[in-house]
Amino acid sequence: MNFLNITSARKAYRTPEGGFIHALDDVSLNVRNNEFLTLLGPSGCGKTTLLKCIAGFEDIDSGNISLEDQSLKGVPAHRRPFNTVFQNYALFPHLNISDNVGYGLDVARVPKKERADRVEEAMELVGLKGFGKREPNQLSGGQQQRVALARSLVLKPRVLLLDEPLSALDRKMRENMQIELKNLQNSVGITFVFVTHDQEEALAMSDRIAVVANGKVQQLATPTEIYDEPANAFVANFVGTSNIFTGKVVEQNGKNLKIETANERQVLATSDHFNLGDQVQVILRPEHMKLSPDGNEISECCIEGTVEASIFVGSEMHLHVNVGKGRTAIVHHRHNRGDEGERIEVGTDVKLYYSPNAAHLIELVED
Repeated sequence: MNFLNITSARKAYRTPEGGFIHALDDVSLNVRNNEFLTLLGPSGCGKTTLLKCIAGFEDIDSGNISLEDQSLKGVPAHRRPFNTVFQNYALFPHLNISDNVGYGLDVARVPKKERADRVEEAMELVGLKGFGKREPNQLSGGQQQRVALARSLVLKPRVLLLDEPLSALDRKMRENMQIELKNLQNSVGITFVFVTHDQEEALAMSDRIAVVANGKVQQLATPTEIYDEPANAFVANFVGTSNIFTGKVVEQNGKNLKIETANERQVLATSDHFNLGDQVQVILRPEHMKLSPDGNEISECCIEGTVEASIFVGSEMHLHVNVGKGRTAIVHHRHNRGDEGERIEVGTDVKLYYSPNAAHLIELVED
């Protein structure tokens, strides 16, 4: 049985001009019990609207949201067994940390002894034992984020909803908190629904990811499936970087396909989902394309081009290669300290090799 279900949810907002913005357009997805599910998408895609509708801060126009087959339609936010951690943490500046964490218990009139025990337990859970007498302005951003988590967890929700809670942290702190959040979710054993626009964050933390765009769920799958087998060009381009070649299957030998691309290149791929004459898009990740054969003897698995940009990112050089007719391919080339012979200058003619098994095919959908 699915734990939390969203079925055919729609939500529209009227614009000042009298039109409508469809924030949610027939969204259906399931969230499993004790799962870390991430809603991933660009700004304005509908992911935060969906989170607010789950929490009960917004009502959907049509469709249904249910928890263990019990509809939440008409159930106000304070009566849903959910808690929300907001982007700005929303701590009370006039209360110390213990009182911030215990505020919800005070509202619920929890007995004093039980309140103290639960606050202490929650603070220890998030690594803030001994911080109870401090004020919010005496804590770092990461510590304030932990207080917001403890304040939600102390109420023992069935589902914890997190609206981009790491976005205000610096990169190093964000990476540390990603690990802590995932470990916390495993230890408390409750469902997390996490909203972010950061692809690396979603890949690192999630059991499954729902990629959202234009008010629709584009794909719901594990991080590995999202990255290796994107459902469409949007997912391929939004989650990581992709080289996408559009073309037609011109030769077929079992699962082995040859695709004639729009810039008159021939690309090899393997798939049992497409046939001769099909219009397809071939997706190759930058790390699947190499600047040397590496033992690959299939000469057709080679794309020739000229380096037009070289971007140093530390462990790698990201090379932008002109492969003809205005088409650019991106390849990641490993950087080794002191190995000047491996530097590839702009203007260098190169050959990009790949394996047919690395190419992922999707159906070409005309706009």
